[in-house]
Amino acid sequence: MRLAGIPRAPRFPRMVRVKQRFAGPTLPDVHAAVRHALAAVTLSVRAGESVALAVGSRGIVNVDAVVRATVDDLKARGARPFIFPAMGSHGGGTVEGQRSVLEHYGITEAAMGCPIRATMEVVQIGTALGLPVWLDAHAAEADWIGVINRVKPHTGFTGTVESGLFKMMTIGMGKHRGAVQAHRANIRHGYEAMIVALGREMLARARIAFGLGIVENGYDETALVRAFLPGDLEAGERELLRQAKAWMAKLPFDPIDLLIVDEMGKDVSGSGMDTNIIGRHATFFEPPYTSPKITFVVVCDLTPHSYGNATGIGNADFTTRRLADKIDWEATYINGLTACSPGGVKLPTVLDSARDAVAVALACLGRERIEDIRAVRIRNTLRLTEVEVSESFLPELATREDLTPLGAPAPLAFDVGDALLPF
Repeated sequence: MRLAGIPRAPRFPRMVRVKQRFAGPTLPDVHAAVRHALAAVTLSVRAGESVALAVGSRGIVNVDAVVRATVDDLKARGARPFIFPAMGSHGGGTVEGQRSVLEHYGITEAAMGCPIRATMEVVQIGTALGLPVWLDAHAAEADWIGVINRVKPHTGFTGTVESGLFKMMTIGMGKHRGAVQAHRANIRHGYEAMIVALGREMLARARIAFGLGIVENGYDETALVRAFLPGDLEAGERELLRQAKAWMAKLPFDPIDLLIVDEMGKDVSGSGMDTNIIGRHATFFEPPYTSPKITFVVVCDLTPHSYGNATGIGNADFTTRRLADKIDWEATYINGLTACSPGGVKLPTVLDSARDAVAVALACLGRERIEDIRAVRIRNTLRLTEVEVSESFLPELATREDLTPLGAPAPLAFDVGDALLPF
């Protein structure tokens, strides 16, 4: 809303478009890479056996190609693969919602060449940390299970096993019931201890045939695909996480006064904005990040593929009416409160437009000279190759070989509705 009594900066800093250079290879043929990875391990799957493929809700680049290649490989062995949604409480915690999430990532029966079997029913297959270990009912009936997921830093904690195959086995494959239980157990045991303990029990009790780990580079491209047999899966995931951290994209500077994020969303990060990028999380029982140090975060919009799920909005300081009006609070609360993270679904200060939100944030910084503001603008936390930085960074920019200016300083540009013009 626009209130007359709120202080607003009369001017905005001029911004420079900058291109960042990140480390990490790019796989030229993802389908071939998956087939090669599966050929490198000796699977126990035999002709005629069913294989349940766990596929999640994250915005993994090329996930449709990865899953299709896995299906093709299993069918070539004479197996009978099918896909099941392994996404905990996502998709509103419903069968229809989880099928819809898969569909919007290109995971359909027609595209994948195999059935998709979705249910929210689970069966108990073991016990860890005094807790039942839950497994999707369709997966429990299959001869084998294949776990497919990206391995990356988690958005709520740091460790040697974070977001990846173990987390999918612990939370994703346990559906809504398993996700609720696991997130509550985090408070007592900590994320990593819980994920590892329940994941080990899943490996011991369920018929896991393989895990397929995907690592992306800083350009949001598929960089590495590795397959692991059950006995190698834990050590393999730890290795992939080390590599993912080395290749992860970052903001170009630290500290930052104002970070402007054009859009957040579940297809960007499980927390809407990757907390490793913005240096904030809402996990009250885990230590806070020490970097990057950002005074204020303004987030302007919600991606269409979030379908109203604004989990992570609480990590921003200011947002817009445009974003707030798109929020499906039921989906958002189910996701955030299942994760025992009420702070992540709190609504920040809502202003009438992006122009107004940025103006108020700048005023709250209390700087006398707008030219001294250290501001950075990004499309979202997945797209960091090209960013905009305020002209106060120009002296530092001149010393950085990994940063290339793409033009001269220019004012922030808004449309007639006071929304930021897209990159």
